[in-house]
Amino acid sequence: MLLALDAMGGDRAPQEPCRGAVRACESLPDLEVALVGDGKRLEPLLAEVSSSVRSRLHVVHTEEYITMEDSPSVSMRRKRNSSLRLALDMVRGKEAAGCVSAGNTGAIVAGGVLVLGRIAGIDRPGLGVPILSLSRTSLLIDVGATVRCKPVNLVQFALMGSIYMRCLAGVPEPSVALLSNGEEDIKGDDVISEAREILKASSLNFVGYVEGKDVPVGKTDVVVCDGYTGNVLLKFGEGLGEGVFGLMKEEIRRSFLPKIGLAFMWPMLRQLHTRFDYEKQGGTPLLGVEGTVIKAHGRSKARAIDNALRVARQFVLQRGVETIREEVAKGGM
Repeated sequence: MLLALDAMGGDRAPQEPCRGAVRACESLPDLEVALVGDGKRLEPLLAEVSSSVRSRLHVVHTEEYITMEDSPSVSMRRKRNSSLRLALDMVRGKEAAGCVSAGNTGAIVAGGVLVLGRIAGIDRPGLGVPILSLSRTSLLIDVGATVRCKPVNLVQFALMGSIYMRCLAGVPEPSVALLSNGEEDIKGDDVISEAREILKASSLNFVGYVEGKDVPVGKTDVVVCDGYTGNVLLKFGEGLGEGVFGLMKEEIRRSFLPKIGLAFMWPMLRQLHTRFDYEKQGGTPLLGVEGTVIKAHGRSKARAIDNALRVARQFVLQRGVETIREEVAKGGM
């Protein structure tokens, strides 16, 4: 299987994407990666890679790339030779089974729509992120693809999230909830209220509203919100975890007794950190477009890129795009 990797996307490109691709190919003998980016910068990073792995890493040269500051839709149209655009073109042309990028989220979403196109019946795509909670793995959708939503967008996120959890995560009848500022029906703005009424009349297992406090405890299988709210919630969770561990380190340095306790607690703390580690998650699928597109975290290091490639490979093997297309065509609601 050949996957296209935007080697110039992300805060640590091209070094970390290259290292991540090498890691993935070392452990997955069936995987090939097309590294799309500046060949003059990529080739030296691959100079010491073993021949067996190097033969499965293909450099697709281009000197153009999209920065984090570029306008998403404008850059996708004007920078037709950018590393992200060429990677998406490879997916559209069936040269690659999927695309992975840690670059500009807006450009990835715009490219998914403009280059690959939307699945018939889907108005806007959504980024879905599996969230490890106390009782289950929940899917949070959307986390940045569609910042301003209409009711139909939230309803379709609920549908795609339910399909993802049922067909790809193995949850028999996923529960679906809208993220709101309270559990009562009178809460929420007009968009959320209208989406609630549509979902109540649908065949989905809609359980009503959940609040922000319900997400970490895993109250429902699918949590639906607009991309702005979802992204803020996701980044807050990341920062909170880093902050808590930072405070613990600070307190441990202050006296000797906490160091003794740490010796007993360290295995548990490492396991807890692993559960909420975005690098382990790798990347999130852009649901609703006609191709496998995985968005990795902008700060991704090699381990995260490695895992993002694994997510893309698994999504292809599980026929993620085809499954959503088939279920949406059936009506799904």
